[in-house]
Amino acid sequence: MFKILVSDAIEDKGLALLKAEKEIQVDVKTKLPPDELKSIIGDYDALLVRSATKVTKEIIQAAKKLKVIGRAGVGVDNVDLETATKQGIIVMNTPEGNTISTCEHTISMLLSLNRNIPQAHAAVRAKEWKRDRFMGAELAGKTLGIIGFGRIGREVAKRLQSFGMRILAYDPFISANAMTDPSVELTNDLDAVISQADYITVHTPLTRETQHLINDKAFQKMKNGVRIVNCARGGIVDEKALYDAIKSGKVKGAALDVFEKEPPGENPLLTLDQVVVSPHLGASTEEAQENVSVAVAKQVVDVLLGREIRNAVNMPSLDTKTLNILRPWINLAEKLGSMHTQLFEGSIKTATLKYSGEVTQFPLAPLTLAAIKGLLTPICGEGVVNYVNAPVIARERGITINESKTSHLEDFANFISLEVTLASGSHTITGTLFGKTDSRIVKIDEFFLDAVPKGNIIFIANEDKPGVVGEVGTILGKNNINIAEMTLGRKEAHTSAITVINTDSDVPHTVIEQIKKSPKIIDCKLLKL
Repeated sequence: MFKILVSDAIEDKGLALLKAEKEIQVDVKTKLPPDELKSIIGDYDALLVRSATKVTKEIIQAAKKLKVIGRAGVGVDNVDLETATKQGIIVMNTPEGNTISTCEHTISMLLSLNRNIPQAHAAVRAKEWKRDRFMGAELAGKTLGIIGFGRIGREVAKRLQSFGMRILAYDPFISANAMTDPSVELTNDLDAVISQADYITVHTPLTRETQHLINDKAFQKMKNGVRIVNCARGGIVDEKALYDAIKSGKVKGAALDVFEKEPPGENPLLTLDQVVVSPHLGASTEEAQENVSVAVAKQVVDVLLGREIRNAVNMPSLDTKTLNILRPWINLAEKLGSMHTQLFEGSIKTATLKYSGEVTQFPLAPLTLAAIKGLLTPICGEGVVNYVNAPVIARERGITINESKTSHLEDFANFISLEVTLASGSHTITGTLFGKTDSRIVKIDEFFLDAVPKGNIIFIANEDKPGVVGEVGTILGKNNINIAEMTLGRKEAHTSAITVINTDSDVPHTVIEQIKKSPKIIDCKLLKL
């Protein structure tokens, strides 16, 4: 008999599915204090959560029998993935359950903004009948700019085309070859979209690259009277810049379902009549909640009863013995992919995995899946890509995946090499293991090095001249940032080189900008692994 703890409320259909299994006992205990959850979790084989339960390191370490954690929803930021993976606990989510819900809410917010519906509703309820106060606009013949053209962005485009809108889409990670709808104009030029759009809606994950993507400079490039919609993540739109743009008349209005701080509290945007708001309702439909509840229930049951693993975010499907051997290689492969995307920008055409040495004696598909998951996660956001859907998402984005083995003795006897072809050219990162578990990056393009792919990493392309290391070290020291590891790589003396630095703490964007100002620095980027 397997025991499942449901610690956040899920829909009745999901619970019914669990209770229908004779080999499963279900306990529903919601709103448990962390200490109480920690005290009882040791009795359970599975845990089902939404976003309220925080599955911390301490709780996972107390879960001696736990085999699977199921998240009814997309994000898994409330689960300590690293600790769960170390303990061999499968963490799974339901990445597709709220696509339509969020799409429809985006359109609802856009229409409400465009026709002043919330303001007019409030006026009529207050027994006012002043129609001239609520003059709206028509969507027909206008241009919609979609920032981020993943599944939700595509569904929004499909529906708003029926309103007679011209659709411009910005997504630097989608190849033009992947576009099947000729009526959507796809580009990797953000300025081209925001400068032409009458309406702009964002559908990207919140990453370092998308943080305040819509900022003062972006607003300056937009048309006068543009309208902004954000039902994706708070922080993609700079709220102070948006407030200023609305006050100046540059932006006609905004519809926001998400905020940088939630609840938004005393946010100045809430004082503006031109702003329509809702409390993060993108996934709040009966259908979406039922979809994710049923999906996660099925997935957890299938794992416990030994059927299959679907939508696992932290491991592929393998027998325990093989998984234990391959786990360090899987981890390395995923980090190779993540490094690629964080280092080299542009739409991805092909990704080629090359394997050599003892690792080729085992199934390589899980390693390839891990590399693709790592490649796509910085683009799509945490929790969206997993070992099951990675190939599907790659195909949707027009990415061709290749895989090969070699027995030819090269620079390293055992290695994984990931070559990615972008619109601008190709780049290769090679990794290996020191001992049986310690990951190392040993080559980036033509540069040999010995870098630890872990934590906060500063990657610097620089001229091979005296003083670079000292100058960078001084900048980090002045900002109280301690260097944990440093490795250098170069081709020939006095040409170009790369410097890879691991730090003990987060590195603010302002520090990266300070480093870039040095005339000896060609480029500087911050990676998180």
